Amino acid sequence: MTESASTASRIVPPPARAGRLADHELHFQVEQFYYHEAELLDEGRYADWLDLLDDDLDYWMPTRTNRLRRQQALSVAARGEAAYYDETRESLAWRIRRFDSGMAWSEDPPSRTRHLVGNVVVRYADPAEHQGFTEDDLLVKSVFLVYRNRLEREENVFAGSRTDLLRRSGDRFLVARRTILLDQNVLLAKNISTFF
Repeated sequence: MTESASTASRIVPPPARAGRLADHELHFQVEQFYYHEAELLDEGRYADWLDLLDDDLDYWMPTRTNRLRRQQALSVAARGEAAYYDETRESLAWRIRRFDSGMAWSEDPPSRTRHLVGNVVVRYADPAEHQGFTEDDLLVKSVFLVYRNRLEREENVFAGSRTDLLRRSGDRFLVARRTILLDQNVLLAKNISTFF
């Protein structure tokens, strides 16, 4: 065996990261990102929150229905069907400008919210499953509990899960895709003007 053949046989390509769990340090950084995002939303700093969203953002919260166990695949609305949110970064910016205009009666006076985020699972994205993303991007699943209080007696509690695709932009993360699934199938709130 020649030296070059021997060297070639010892070169082992690094294992693909797609789908693998992130290490502790990266997991910690993602959690801190989510805690910062929750802080911005709870403080009503929506313009700063927008800076955490990528330009090609897809922000989607489909509705859900009660289905028999054998029909669970149909319990969540598909793309193009009913959704509480089906937004882009631009449409979210429009909503936020409306808050500031005084024309959003559902947020004048503004709600008080508390966003709790937990059960964060961070994996490297799989480009085969997520077109336009690389193994450097992250697939993050989390759960949330959002408490909302408005006026004297209006109280709402929203519980659910989020599936995000995060992109790295320099030394920070940007939310490029967010799918939000509420546990409630009937929204008891008078309106939904809270971001998740």
